[in-house]
Amino acid sequence: MPARIAAYVYPGWHPIAERDESFYAGFTEWDLVYPSRPRFDGHVQPRLPRDGRYDDRDSVDVERRVRLATAYGVDALIYGFFWCRGKRVFQSALDDGFLGAPVGGEVPFAVMWANRMPRRVLPVRRTEAPVIEAFRLVPSDLDDFVTLVAYVAERYFSRPNYLRVDGKLYFSIFDSTFFVRGLGRDAARRAITAARAWLQDHGYDDLCLVAIDPAEDVIADVREIGFDGVSHYVFLPEWKGPQLQDYATLAAQRATEWARFTTASGLPYSPSVSPGWDASPRAADFAEIGAVRPHKYPWSPVITGEHPDLFAEAARRAVRHAGDGLVMVASLNEWSEGHYLEPDTRFGLGWLEALRSAR
Repeated sequence: MPARIAAYVYPGWHPIAERDESFYAGFTEWDLVYPSRPRFDGHVQPRLPRDGRYDDRDSVDVERRVRLATAYGVDALIYGFFWCRGKRVFQSALDDGFLGAPVGGEVPFAVMWANRMPRRVLPVRRTEAPVIEAFRLVPSDLDDFVTLVAYVAERYFSRPNYLRVDGKLYFSIFDSTFFVRGLGRDAARRAITAARAWLQDHGYDDLCLVAIDPAEDVIADVREIGFDGVSHYVFLPEWKGPQLQDYATLAAQRATEWARFTTASGLPYSPSVSPGWDASPRAADFAEIGAVRPHKYPWSPVITGEHPDLFAEAARRAVRHAGDGLVMVASLNEWSEGHYLEPDTRFGLGWLEALRSAR
């Protein structure tokens, strides 16, 4: 069986109460994407959807967008699932938009536990603040993790088009490093074992549990802890490298590292590719006040030189590496970080056509 291509979906393109309170009523990140402007010579901003902004709760529009993506080679969607001890945000994109559309009963989908909460300040202005503020991290424990898995099982695992790998229910953890470090290795193993037992006791198939971006001090232990695979969300920039980084150079370099993750973890690695990276819309424009561009997320790094032809080459490498496994694409629609497959005003259908050429 050839590799299947799964695209991550950012579910943040509709207003939520938490952002209404933090910013203003009706705020979405479209309010960052559309006003974004170039901040250095050759900087490609704004990056805009060809068909205009959308509300991802709109099942009619979701039907159109997902049908288009699948026509060009996307086999499955991995929705970001924001959960903090029972509190959910952005859930309407999946529950109302995708699952409310006819396509939501047909196209394979899965969820990735986004164990972070959204930012309270956008665009980011404070350069002295940590990249990940403590309040955004989502702690867990055995009871919470079992509750989370039970919630996902009852609402999503039970659907016939939920994504499976070798008959197992695909479920990933975005910040697997924080999950393992926060609980501790032994407690993380017990939590995963308890969640599997709950699934078995309630008649569900077993998990295919994937660790996203495990750090060097964690990856050697993920198999023993109970994970079944390893992958990444965005695996492209050198996060502590130069402010401007070349796409072709980085994409080729990342491909040489995929095998290392299998060796380090003792688990299958699903290669992750991305059309680009530029989180400038999420960052205040310091150039407007004559200040130097900060050397940290979301100001830096910025990938330059990206092009559908180069992305097609990266995707072909990933398909070859994956064999009959999964290829992960970050992402279908994270416009505010400059990685998306959807048609834009720059290349039209170029990103999707590149993906199709990789099959």
